[in-house]
Amino acid sequence: MLYESDIMTEIETPQFFLCPISLQIMKDPVTTVTGITYDRESIEQWLLKAKDCTCPITKQRLPRSTEFLTPNHTLRRLIQAWCSANEANGVDQIPTPKSPLSIANVEKLVKDLEVSSRFQRALEKLHDLAIENGRNRRCMASAGVAEAMVHVITKSFIQGNKTTSCVEEALKILGLLWSSANNMVDNDNMKRMVGENFDFLNSLTWVLQLQTKNNVKVINEAMPILKLTIEAKDSTPLGNLKLEFFKVVVSVMKNRELTQQAVKSALHVLIETCPLGRNRMKIVEAGAVVELIELALEKPEKNMTELIFILLAHLCSCADGREQFLQHAAGIAVVSKRILRVSPTTDDRALHIFSLVSKFSASNEVVQEMLRVGAVSKLCMVLQADCASYLKEKARGVLRLHSKTWNNSPCIQVYLLTRFHR
Repeated sequence: MLYESDIMTEIETPQFFLCPISLQIMKDPVTTVTGITYDRESIEQWLLKAKDCTCPITKQRLPRSTEFLTPNHTLRRLIQAWCSANEANGVDQIPTPKSPLSIANVEKLVKDLEVSSRFQRALEKLHDLAIENGRNRRCMASAGVAEAMVHVITKSFIQGNKTTSCVEEALKILGLLWSSANNMVDNDNMKRMVGENFDFLNSLTWVLQLQTKNNVKVINEAMPILKLTIEAKDSTPLGNLKLEFFKVVVSVMKNRELTQQAVKSALHVLIETCPLGRNRMKIVEAGAVVELIELALEKPEKNMTELIFILLAHLCSCADGREQFLQHAAGIAVVSKRILRVSPTTDDRALHIFSLVSKFSASNEVVQEMLRVGAVSKLCMVLQADCASYLKEKARGVLRLHSKTWNNSPCIQVYLLTRFHR
């Protein structure tokens, strides 16, 4: 490996300074039980992700626990000395690494959460450790910190605390440990914790109700956790969610100050719960249809548009949902506009919405509006576009339903309705 300074002086890095995995200079060299030295971050990632836990060089079995990695202080000092000697040639200094966090230290902090005089300091320390690096988060997950945060949030709800500063801190820690990106915790254990009762779900709803207008940061932390909680629960009890729950989630979609992740999480929650029990009717009653159309009008990015149309199609499968959809002046127009512009998923759900409207809610005014705002023209474009055959068949089905009304329009070509077998 070569480093090149501004004056084009080339120096060669000693091979034994390089990690066999990353091929970069080791910042924190550690030796495995097989006698091979790696950079700590590289070998820890290897042990975490490798299906067969073996030494990358010798192929011998390795214990998956990082407790069996021994710091190579001698090599680290040699590397630091070499970096210092070559600083003028553009080699960066390597600081002395901190001692890795131990499970015993984390367990002590978790116990301190039970002592009121130590609670705040312990919570802040856990947060600092969580944001520091992935190694700390893995250690914290093993020590049961995620479960402790669930307890902190639930306890605040049960006690009716009016200040939620500690809840915000706990949500941040839980998000770092339980988010899809980090995936540090034992998912089966978390499912048991949040899935067996409604206390934690009610706690998150309570947090959102308190902070709807006051603290955007708390909502941004709470919504992804709510999404994970809903995904962890059994479907049967989710069919009994109250109208108030859906009003709170829909209110999140109204807040334009929130992050896209928070709004997407709200959409995921509604999509996940919509088919269960009478939830669809409750979501419609909570005003979701109007908010979905308003969101779609803002031309969000692809993934969010797909989520909007998936949920909108669910809600339009009931009469009240279609009624709200048709009452919105931009409903038909925005669905038409997005066809052939976003993705096949969006096209499929948009055509499904038009199919439901055309079959079950097609008053003369609705049929004429579809013609006026360009929905009929867009359906014809689908038949001519380079898209999946099932999408063409859906569009053709909608056109046939009201062909007598639309045949006389200059925007529709009759052959598109007649050239294919009925």
